[in-house]
Amino acid sequence: MSDRSPPRTGYQHDALLYAGIPDFVSRTVPFVRGGIEAGEPVLVATSAEKIDLLRADLGADAAAVVFADMAVVGANPARIIPFWQEFVDQHTAEGRSIRGIGEPIWPGRSADELVECQRHESLLNVALSPATPMWLLCPYDIDALDPAVVEEALHSHPFVTECTTQRESGAFRGVDASAAPFDAPLAPVPSGCHEFSFGPGSLSVVRDLVSASASGAGLDAARAQDLVQVAHEVAANSVRHGGGRGALRIWRDAGALICEIRDQGRIDQPLVGRERPGVAVEAPRGLWLANQVCDLVQIRCLQAGSVVRLHMRSYT
Repeated sequence: MSDRSPPRTGYQHDALLYAGIPDFVSRTVPFVRGGIEAGEPVLVATSAEKIDLLRADLGADAAAVVFADMAVVGANPARIIPFWQEFVDQHTAEGRSIRGIGEPIWPGRSADELVECQRHESLLNVALSPATPMWLLCPYDIDALDPAVVEEALHSHPFVTECTTQRESGAFRGVDASAAPFDAPLAPVPSGCHEFSFGPGSLSVVRDLVSASASGAGLDAARAQDLVQVAHEVAANSVRHGGGRGALRIWRDAGALICEIRDQGRIDQPLVGRERPGVAVEAPRGLWLANQVCDLVQIRCLQAGSVVRLHMRSYT
C-alpha cells in the first residue's frame, strides 16, 4: 500500500498527528512509498530509532530514501530550514516534485529548544515559495507531547492529517503572521550575571569578557573561540545597526554558557540567521555564523529593541 495523493501543484505543509511509534511507522511508510513510486526524491529527518524501523519496514525500497538523524541536523532548530532548502534546490532544479518528513519536536527537547522548534515550524511557511513542488509532513506524537504543543502545530501548519483524514487547519495563523517579528518571552536572566554596556570603542572588552567566561565554564579552546567570535559579530552589529551601543549579559545555566546581547535596533527579517548568506562581501553573516557554531540561538524583536541569546554547552 502506498499514498500517492493528493496531487500537488505547489508547496504543501502538513502536521501529521500520530499516537506512538507503531502508528508513526504505519502512517509514514505509505507516504514514503508513494513518493518512491511516483519517482519523487524523498528525505526523512527523524530520530535514529524511527529511521531504523522505517528501513526495516521499507526493505529494499529504503535505498531510494535519504535519511537524516534529526537529533544531529536539527540539534539547533535554526539549522533545519537550510537543510531542507539544500534538498529543495538540489532536486526542484530538475523540475521534480519532492517529499519530506521532518520531526523536530520530541519530548526530550528543552523548554528553550521547544520554542525555537515551534518558531521553525511556523517559518517553514515563509522559507519555501508556494510554487515549490514539495509535500512536507511534520509528525507530532499526541501520546507523548503536551497537548499545548499539539495545539501549536495546528497554528503553524496549513493542513493536518489525523487518522486517515486530511483537512485544512482552521487554526493556521497564515503566512503573514508566520513572518511577523518574533517576541515570545525569554526565560528570566538570573541575578548576579555579568553585565557590560559597550560601544564602538569597547568591542575588545566584549571579547575578553566572553573569553574569560567561556574558560570558567569549561568550554574547550575551539568552542570558546567560536563563542568569542560570534559574540563579537553580534555586538558589532549592535554598534553598526542598533543605535551605536548595546548591552552584554553572561551567565551559566543547565550546563551551558549564555551570552545575551541587547540593543535598540530591530531584527525583523523572519529568516535572519536561517538563510545562507550571499557571496557579496557586505552580506551579513553574524547570525548565520552564530547558528552554525552555537547549540541554540534565540532572537527576539521587542518594542525596546532586539535581543540575541547565544547558548554554548560545556561538554567537559
